[in-house]
Amino acid sequence: QAQLVESGGGLVQPGGSLRLSCAASASIFSPDAMGWYRQAPGKQRELVARITRGGTTNYADSVKGRFTISRDNAKNTVYLQMNSLAPEDTAVYFCNARRVIAGWSPYDYWGQGTQVTVSS
Repeated sequence: QAQLVESGGGLVQPGGSLRLSCAASASIFSPDAMGWYRQAPGKQRELVARITRGGTTNYADSVKGRFTISRDNAKNTVYLQMNSLAPEDTAVYFCNARRVIAGWSPYDYWGQGTQVTVSS
């Protein structure tokens, strides 16, 4: 039983859409932030989108206007709706959940990653 369970990746044509989901187990209690990172071949891991418990969002410039992150706090689940996908979006997408405990550094949980491939 993984603490972060991702789904929704796959192969899609340019211009298509995918919706990624990531469900955090109950043991990850009320994450302060959840989000998605991605890593493409030959590139560093980058933040795609992030959402705080209060609903504040942050997007990479490359995905603004195309991707939408949302969160269901009751379900500890985060979603990433990806529209107008381009080959440059091809990467392994990793779910992230962050918890902050007073007096300690933030702790990050990571999913195993799900492959998104955009190709004709």
